[in-house]
Amino acid sequence: MSHGARVIRTGVSSGGVAGPPSASTASSAGSDGELVDGAYFRSCVGMLKVAQMISLLIGFISVNNSPWTDYSAYSYFQIVSMCDLVMILFFYIIYVFKIYRKLTCVSWPLAEFLHYLIGTILLLIASIVAASKSYNLTGLVAGATFGFLATILCVLSMWSSYKVSCITQSSSK
Repeated sequence: MSHGARVIRTGVSSGGVAGPPSASTASSAGSDGELVDGAYFRSCVGMLKVAQMISLLIGFISVNNSPWTDYSAYSYFQIVSMCDLVMILFFYIIYVFKIYRKLTCVSWPLAEFLHYLIGTILLLIASIVAASKSYNLTGLVAGATFGFLATILCVLSMWSSYKVSCITQSSSK
């Protein structure tokens, strides 16, 4: 029963003398000595977080620079979008600087899943309220539109963190 060929890089040449690992081997392995995880920047999950932060920031700026007709609806949108942005930035920093490896007492995939679950529901409610109270003012409509876009991106991240936290844990038992 063969599962395919596997390549194991050991840093030892065929002569048996150990040499320093090459730059390509060290960068592809993602050594623990690096401060920043460069692969996370280019990963799909990392780019999705950046897209969420950009859409939330554009939505916040659009609503903030528009004339308001209903103060409570738009202040709720601003609070939810900024809290969501800060939490996404927090998790982004946790993964980029590999802090999750040092703080093992927290289940980071589960914490991220719960954040996305609660944050997405609140962001969807805030976007619906902002869209219903926009009264065809372009800045408010743009803010609500970017709020809906961020909601869709958060649902994608929630699905990916669900696959990591729940499906991986259930299959490892």
